[in-house]
Amino acid sequence: MRESSSLTRFGVSMEHQLLKSFDELIIEKGYNNRSEAVRDLVREALVKESRHNKDQFIAGCIQIFYDHHQRGLMENLTTIQHEYHDMILATTHIHLDQHNCLEMIVVKGKAKDLQQLSNQLLSIKGVKYGDFSVTPVSIE
Repeated sequence: MRESSSLTRFGVSMEHQLLKSFDELIIEKGYNNRSEAVRDLVREALVKESRHNKDQFIAGCIQIFYDHHQRGLMENLTTIQHEYHDMILATTHIHLDQHNCLEMIVVKGKAKDLQQLSNQLLSIKGVKYGDFSVTPVSIE
């Protein structure tokens, strides 16, 4: 079977145990072969790097896990989000239990601005955990 001209074959060397663990992950994730899994890993690494290109236009989600009883936290979250209102597309607030909330903020804009927004939100006193996931988007 002849490969498409857009594909390039290359070899990868790794320790036996690492390859065995990778093969187990491939099965768990449902990949048909190693090549598909490697392509996804490369894409994921490239997407993560896109947030470091400060002028790259990206979209993503800022997730914040916090105790809403923390004094001043809700006011700080709201104030910061209003400062960046033009980059925030949607916000979802979920009450997990009597004390804990999960907030997901969908954003779009320049990487440097969104990273600044994420840093401000995640560093507020009372935020227990946060994450900022991104993907590059093209502007037409």
